[in-house]
Amino acid sequence: MALSRNEWSPARADEWTIHDLAASVLAVVSYTLTALGTAGALLAQTWGFVALATGVICVVLMYLVIDPKLRAMSKSFAQRQDEYLKHVDRTTRWEQ
Repeated sequence: MALSRNEWSPARADEWTIHDLAASVLAVVSYTLTALGTAGALLAQTWGFVALATGVICVVLMYLVIDPKLRAMSKSFAQRQDEYLKHVDRTTRWEQ
């Protein structure tokens, strides 16, 4: 199973997979490297620029791994919310 899987069903996207673990690890690494890299870059240290660049790469990878899954879940949630709002609108009308 590739980490860059683009098509998810809402039910499958709601399950915990290796994609979630990879995104979690990439999040910790990217936040840490970005914070340390920013400090190092402000001090004009070579390691700071390297850490900052690596942190940005980790952010991009994290986005590529988890975004398709989040989009599938978001579509499902939007449909359920729309159905619920229509139901509430029908049951709470003041007409008639």
